[in-house]
Amino acid sequence: MPTPEVTIDLEKIAHNIRTLKKHYETKGVHITGVTKVVCGDSRIANILRTNGLNYLADSRITNIERMKCDGVEAKFLLLRTLLSEVESVVKYADMSLNSELSTIQALSKVAIKNRTTHKIILMIELGDLREGVLPIHLNETVRSILKLEGIELAGVGTNLACFGGVKPDVRKMQQLSTIANDLEKRFHISLPIVSGGNSANYHWFERTDDPGRINNLRIGESIFLGSEPLEKAPIPHLFLDAFTLCAEVIESGVKPSIPYGEIGLDAFGNEPVFEDYGHIQRAILGIGKQDVRTEGLTPPPGMTILGASSDHLILNTNKTKLKVGDTVAFDLNYGSLLSVMNSTTVAKRYVQTTNDRRILPNGRGKRHAPQATFP
Repeated sequence: MPTPEVTIDLEKIAHNIRTLKKHYETKGVHITGVTKVVCGDSRIANILRTNGLNYLADSRITNIERMKCDGVEAKFLLLRTLLSEVESVVKYADMSLNSELSTIQALSKVAIKNRTTHKIILMIELGDLREGVLPIHLNETVRSILKLEGIELAGVGTNLACFGGVKPDVRKMQQLSTIANDLEKRFHISLPIVSGGNSANYHWFERTDDPGRINNLRIGESIFLGSEPLEKAPIPHLFLDAFTLCAEVIESGVKPSIPYGEIGLDAFGNEPVFEDYGHIQRAILGIGKQDVRTEGLTPPPGMTILGASSDHLILNTNKTKLKVGDTVAFDLNYGSLLSVMNSTTVAKRYVQTTNDRRILPNGRGKRHAPQATFP
């Protein structure tokens, strides 16, 4: 097989989608599948669509364009709207998240020119300090939006647990619900979509009996990695290993654990620090920082990542003796998955595994998170 390679288990992704969809709908919350971490991969997008997700979301309009050109039949939500891309946004996205009035005005002009209506979700700042209109400016912003032709205010939303790591707790979600209610009463409008956030809303959802006006979440990480972002905790009943990265051994043997000679900065301008373990069993793999965010890789049990350069990953394999040509399988976190799916140097292989007890090359037999009963 070509290496490095990421194996993508479409059936495990499908299982995670069905499980999350059913779970969130127990309290009236519908999920939008976010494809940005998989770079708008059309095969994966079709899995999301055929397993019940009508809306797909991405932060790159080029990803949405490609999915539509590949025949993915879905409604598309753009998560990040650039002023320079408004022509493409109106053409390819059914709806977009927005927080800047000037951008919404530009979308209006394009929509009028094309004799169409573009739907928007107005993002509200609730403390994470990424995108969003401050609550004190909401009334004037909404008043201006409602005057625009070609624009339909389809809802409001917020983004948390991203830039600032602010948790989407009960208080934040109640605040968003109150804002939605107040805007409807003040302007005599209907806001059918109240989007409360992303995969980080999992614990809030578990702990609340009443989600209030929140009826939508934009989910990516939980679908693809089977976990939630705040504590990186596995979600019951979900597969954690829908993606596995394999890399090939290009050198293996015993070497010192401490470099010898005068030490300067490494290839990335950092001052390296090493611990002395004596002579160790080391392996060099044909993958590096150019291919993947190596800090987010988890090697097989008993092995430790010592570091990486642009093209090489160095492992302490401890008691495991690898030979040249062997492959090593890694789990990935969100950052590593994002980088590897956007990498042109990592091959993608699609499989469909129906046996959830299959052992992967790294030897782990637990294929999903600990079982629990959903409320």
